[in-house]
Amino acid sequence: MQSSKDITRLLDIMEALRKPETGCPWDIVQTFETIKPYTLEEAYEVADAIERADMDDLCDELGDLLLQVVFHARMAEEAGDFSFGDVVDAITRKMIRRHPHVFARSDADTPQAVKLQWDEIKQAEKTERRERRAKRGLPEDADKGHLGSVQRSFPALVEALKLQERAAKVGFDWSSPEPILDKIEEEIAELREALASNDKAKVADELGDLIFAIVNIGRHVGTDPEMALRGTNTKFRRRFSHIETELNANGENLEEATLERMEDLWQAAKAIERRLK
Repeated sequence: MQSSKDITRLLDIMEALRKPETGCPWDIVQTFETIKPYTLEEAYEVADAIERADMDDLCDELGDLLLQVVFHARMAEEAGDFSFGDVVDAITRKMIRRHPHVFARSDADTPQAVKLQWDEIKQAEKTERRERRAKRGLPEDADKGHLGSVQRSFPALVEALKLQERAAKVGFDWSSPEPILDKIEEEIAELREALASNDKAKVADELGDLIFAIVNIGRHVGTDPEMALRGTNTKFRRRFSHIETELNANGENLEEATLERMEDLWQAAKAIERRLK
């Protein structure tokens, strides 16, 4: 078996890996549930490569993510549900249908008009999906209502953002960022009270409320909270690495360094970043 730029070679490889008699013992026993965590992990690794602007890694990680799609499609084909070709057909039909301003006639000539048109088409698709599922004797979606389209499987920050976006579509939203700051201060005060009560369940509840409010202000100022936090995580890694490097250079180590010593090095890392900016 040789590598190839043709997608059919990857499909052939996955089919061979899943063959009961001659395939890979690990691949053969996998299911949608056991593969799901790897699918999420690969998506995050793609995002990480993009943030690092590492095109070599991005090419590699996109391949890993594509493998996840092929893996799921292969298992579905074995079960008689759908094939990889069905996946490709579904997404190509969807993209053509959602871009009439490109592939057909449409008056949508601004980003705002395209977004409105996209939402209208998606709503029509939901109606078609319900009718299709009814014809096949499948149950209606478990989650109904205006927020039903927001998947519970999203990372919590993403789910919070999407819930707020959906609610805002019907006017359930703050008018400006300033009142949200007041709400954040209110949630901080309630978290302080919960901490003072030493009630872990209450602390968790109030902490969730605080994070939800912070996500909301991020949305209002046009900053994706997930990306903002990932940026802060990268910054933390960089500064902590500076602490570790400096300690090692001076014959010290993390385990024996005092908090004061590490804080001094942290501030030094921040000063270096400011100079570089």
